[in-house]
Amino acid sequence: QVQLVESGGGLVQAGGSLRLSCAASGRAFSTYVMGWFRQAPGKEREFVAAISRSAGTTDYADSAKGRFTISRDNAKNAVYLQMNSLKPEDAAHYYCAARSGGSVYNTQYEYDYWGQGTQVTVSS
Repeated sequence: QVQLVESGGGLVQAGGSLRLSCAASGRAFSTYVMGWFRQAPGKEREFVAAISRSAGTTDYADSAKGRFTISRDNAKNAVYLQMNSLKPEDAAHYYCAARSGGSVYNTQYEYDYWGQGTQVTVSS
């Protein structure tokens, strides 16, 4: 089992950047596929990005491509989401998720563990 704690959210102006972090506790972090999802008020949770266990494979939602970068540091049990050129529509509660084994997945139902999330607000 793994516990996930997100941090790094906040208020940023449109065009600005934020780096989200997700710290994982528990054993064998490197065996987990990691993902980032987000949920805005009144909307369903949606996929943002995912990274494979060795960081050799990544996947992004179309809305994130070219602006967001997912990375991980298995030695530090952490995964990151660098978000650049933020837009007001990026405002949401961002969640870190983990899946034991498997490949990179872009649906929330494939992930077994979730953090409490961190809020990102983008002002126009």
